[in-house]
This record gives sequence, C-alpha cells and structure tokens, in this order.
Amino acid sequence: MDVRILGGLSVREHGVSITPTAAAPRQLLALLTASADQVVPVTVLTEELWPSGAPRGARTELQSHIAELRTLIAGALRGADPAEPRPGGWSDRRTADAILVSQPGGYRLDTGGGANDVWQFERAAGAGYRAMEAGDLPRAALRLGEALALWRGEPYAGVAAGPRIRREIERLETSRLSVLDQWVEAQLGLGRHAELVSELSGLTARYRTNEPLHAHYIVALLRCGHHDEALAAYERLSASLLAESGMEPSARLRRLQRSVLAVRETEIRPVYAPRIPAQFSPTRARLVPAGSVG
Repeated sequence: MDVRILGGLSVREHGVSITPTAAAPRQLLALLTASADQVVPVTVLTEELWPSGAPRGARTELQSHIAELRTLIAGALRGADPAEPRPGGWSDRRTADAILVSQPGGYRLDTGGGANDVWQFERAAGAGYRAMEAGDLPRAALRLGEALALWRGEPYAGVAAGPRIRREIERLETSRLSVLDQWVEAQLGLGRHAELVSELSGLTARYRTNEPLHAHYIVALLRCGHHDEALAAYERLSASLLAESGMEPSARLRRLQRSVLAVRETEIRPVYAPRIPAQFSPTRARLVPAGSVG
C-alpha cells in the first residue's frame, strides 16, 4: 500500500486508488492512515466523524463506511496482477478484510510495509538532525532537504478534518517548520546566504510571527550587506507579534537587531584622513631650504 498524506490524501493499493470521494469515508480513511498499522478505537473514529456527539445509528453508519472502504480495496486487489509480488512479502491471498482489519474495539489499516510519506519524512528528518549534531553540515542539508521535498502541499488537504486530524495536521506542520529551521541553518553554515534570501522572503511573509525564520532571514540579509532590508524585516516581525500576541521579539532577535545597527553604523560612518595644512607640501618640503620663506 502506498500512503501519501503530505499534500492531500492519496492511498493506493497496487497502484489503484482506494481514496473515496465521499467526505465521511474519506475522513475515516484519513484517520486510519494517521495511525497506520495500529488499532484505532471505535470511540476515536466516532469522535472524529461526529465531534459534537455521535447520533443514533452512528455505529451502523461507521460500519457502512468501513464496508465502502473494503469494497474499494477489494476492487484494487482484483485489478492487481496475481503473479506480481506483494510489498512486504505478502502473498496473493491478501484480502480486503486482511488490509482493513476488524479487531476488538476498533479497526486497523494494515499497509503491508508499503510506502508512507510521513514515515519517509520522519526518517530523513531524523538523519538530518543527527548530522547537525555531528557538525556534518553538507549531509544535514542533504537529508533535511530530502525530508522537505516530500511535501506536496498542506497535509490532509481535501479532508474534512475533525479534532483528531486537526491535531495531526498541527503536529506535522510543527515538525515541518522545525526541519525547515534546521535546513536553513545548515545552508547558512555552508555560506549559501545569497541563495536563501528570496526563499526566506516568501517564508517570512507566510509565517509572519515565526522568529527562527525571521532570524535566519535577517542574518542572510546582513551577510549580503542589505542592512536596511534586515532592519525592515525585524520591524515587520515586531509589528506582527505586537498585533497578534501583544509581545515583542525575543532577546535573541533584539540582539540581532542591535548587531545589524552596529554593522550599518560602522560601514556608513565617514573615514576622515588627517588634515594636511594648506601651506605644507611634501614635495616643497624637500626643495625649500630650512629657514626659507615659502
């Protein structure tokens, strides 16, 4: 099974989509993929589908959605080549009931060891973090970049998210921003500030109160000699924080602002040469005898 979450829900069995178009079974499949290969209790499923409280007949409706998903899975299995080896070593006896498994108190989506872009993201991110800790910036930039490249858009886009899916979306977005922060730090450490300015401009416009991204943007601008732009970026962050939370930038950002001001002051301060008296000429000094009047 191939599970894609990072940019719209897409679940395929042997290359055939089993993602429903109807909202409720699509939402149900999304929650099952969020806990792939684990049992999801019926209480969790009903809370996701009916956050304001399960109506009468909710369990029957849930079973109907499960049956719809199994029908889609069975159709995908019928279209598969029986001679084709199954991912993870599964035989051709794999059935819809063996993929969407009923277990006491809940259901489990058995992916058969197939691809899952969230797992791939987390593995690549973990390798990138370890490389950062070891001081291996080229490898960190590579692996963190691989993790970010798996994102095609907003996670679970197109799914009518209930409370559980919303929490999962928030978790994934937080993880992505953390990876992005470390990737930019690795790139700056490799001296690639000029290449980052345009991308960071867009990111700080999107995440107006994200201090790590703004700090990276200011550093990149400072290294490029764009002092006024760096100060303007700080002012935009300050205004956004004040408007949204009534807070001012952190001590780290304030120190960074002072550093930009100090560098700019050093570079624009005029350098005065010692004033040479008008009547003095080094050449004439060698030619005019001592005591003579110029």
